[in-house]
Amino acid sequence: MSDSIKEFNDYRAKMNDVILGKDNLVIKRLFNLDTNTYAAGALDVKTKEMLGLVASMVLRCDDCIKYHLGKCHEQGLTTEEVYEIFAVANIVGGTIVIPHTRRGAEYWEALLQG
Repeated sequence: MSDSIKEFNDYRAKMNDVILGKDNLVIKRLFNLDTNTYAAGALDVKTKEMLGLVASMVLRCDDCIKYHLGKCHEQGLTTEEVYEIFAVANIVGGTIVIPHTRRGAEYWEALLQG
């Protein structure tokens, strides 16, 4: 696992523990809702992660993009599929999404290298 992937995952886990450790009911419910949203249902997990990636790119959230790219990698997406997702996000979000596509492409390459 590359340093950038490990650093992102470690930081995310550490801060989630800090946040959830404060025992705020609303935040716990929000985190639970988020987790359950991406569980298999009428749509499979792979489709939901692809949707999450597009939404994250359009909303320009680099942390969310990394998270969903990691999940897409776990779901076995190909590079061709990821770049079609990038294309949809750029059409929907406009050229302001291009910098996030660059960072997403960099992170995807890191995921592929392990």
